[in-house]
Amino acid sequence: MVDFRFQSISTSGESRSGVLKGRDRADVIQQLSSRGETATKVEKIKASEKLAAVTKTRKRRLSKIEMSAMIRELATAQEAGLPLMQALRTIRRQATPAASDVLDHFIACVEAGDPMYKAAAEWGEPFDDLIVGMLRASDASGQMSVILHQLADLMDRSLELKRELLGAIIYPAIIAALIAISGIVLVTVLVPRLIEPLAGQMVLPWPTVVVMWFATFILQWWIWIIVAVGALITAWKSWISIPENRFKLDKAKLRMPLLGKLLRDVAVARFTRTLGTLTSAGLPILDALRITRDTLGNAALAEAVDAVQEEVSSGKPLADPLERSGLFPPLLVQVVNLGERSGKLEEMLLHSATAFDRQVNASLNIFTKALPPVLLIVMASLACFVLAAILLPLLELQSLVR
Repeated sequence: MVDFRFQSISTSGESRSGVLKGRDRADVIQQLSSRGETATKVEKIKASEKLAAVTKTRKRRLSKIEMSAMIRELATAQEAGLPLMQALRTIRRQATPAASDVLDHFIACVEAGDPMYKAAAEWGEPFDDLIVGMLRASDASGQMSVILHQLADLMDRSLELKRELLGAIIYPAIIAALIAISGIVLVTVLVPRLIEPLAGQMVLPWPTVVVMWFATFILQWWIWIIVAVGALITAWKSWISIPENRFKLDKAKLRMPLLGKLLRDVAVARFTRTLGTLTSAGLPILDALRITRDTLGNAALAEAVDAVQEEVSSGKPLADPLERSGLFPPLLVQVVNLGERSGKLEEMLLHSATAFDRQVNASLNIFTKALPPVLLIVMASLACFVLAAILLPLLELQSLVR
């Protein structure tokens, strides 16, 4: 099959264009005729043109925000009663450059008879398994506008959660950076100028010796320190790329005070909303669990979902393996248990997702309020140690003078 670029006129007099796959030019003309269109121009797309188009398209990356807006606009157009092709063309007129490239690809694929989910899968990033699965469900269920609205809501909540996490981390990160910079400047610049003149006149106290040794070490070996830090970062990335090590690290994160509870709450809220959205869209529970697994962002929780998936595939209920994993809160286990018993699992998951979102907000507030004081205590301790390193020899010198 070869790609052909065509222009045609419909029975209503509307001009159309796009790309169709066919054995030859006559085959494409016949396809257009069967759709009630009269071909005015049909030409084969050269391989060089296709390569150039793909290269040009791939340069413009579609952001999550643009993709969410595009999906919601498509859902609204479908809800208004527009056919899929007309909806895609309508959105294309006012789309951003990156979204226009994606929509052009979708229009060409749909005109060639391919479904939306196949076009998304062919495009690749940022269309992951979650989006492809929801598009497949929308195509199979015949409720495209409803499921696309659900997908857009899910993506908006995911983006909102990322913004909340980023907002919670920025302030403590700024404080930590200021602590590190001010400590290095103080120790390497100020302390040596004050203490070096006293080094030959007296025995320096141990805090002063420690600070002076640290300053000398940094000033003499700063190049090798940078090299060592780079090597450590590379070694760390290699270490966590091993699945067993990543599992140990993620499990340790869940046990950390403050951070562990925050990570668990975020993962549980994401698990609940994603699983509820997928099952309500009509995806089988095993497919929904497989897709949800990849959205958790924690290897320990993902392995727990794998165990859940294995037991569910053998006919066991979903709540029991969730409870045995010990990584999911009792409230979620109870919600899943009641949902399975009542036959309204997806409804209960979506309703409880709001409660888990509130729990995430509460954990974020605790984290953002508790971390800055901890960092300030660390900063104050370092400052007191450096101050003691400066004042102790000065006080001892004063006593010698007297």
